[in-house]
Amino acid sequence: MIPQPSVPRPVVALGALGLALSLSACTTITTDAPYAASDGIRASVGDVEVLNLMVVTSEEGAAGQLLGAATGARSAATTLDISTPDGAVGIPLSIEAGETVNFALEDASLTRIESVPVPPGANLEVTLTDGEGRTSVVQVPVLDGTLPEYTDLVPTDDTL
Repeated sequence: MIPQPSVPRPVVALGALGLALSLSACTTITTDAPYAASDGIRASVGDVEVLNLMVVTSEEGAAGQLLGAATGARSAATTLDISTPDGAVGIPLSIEAGETVNFALEDASLTRIESVPVPPGANLEVTLTDGEGRTSVVQVPVLDGTLPEYTDLVPTDDTL
């Protein structure tokens, strides 16, 4: 006859469960899918990648600033037009081969929006068009200056 273990079965089961949970916490989860790890969105159209695209403004109807960056193909210069269906936004950008254009570092007037047609907290529908006429329609978040990193980027009467 085989001797019975001195530890009750529920205790063994609970210990096994605890061990399984602690070991599963040690694994890392990785992803190959690109995602926007910021307040803006990421999008692509043709050979142009757009990162962290967002608009900052004080209120609906006020001036706004388009923030983000666009990277062109390595082989040829291209353009990127950023527009809204109502024509409130029409921003043409030139991107050299392999160049990244950071909207905040460029001349702010290039990415200035005279009147943002939606309030902060909403999304602004924007069409991205590359130099070959390919388009992508995206929903761009509109933020205000509540977050400290955007406070100085919200256009004011002094910056117009």
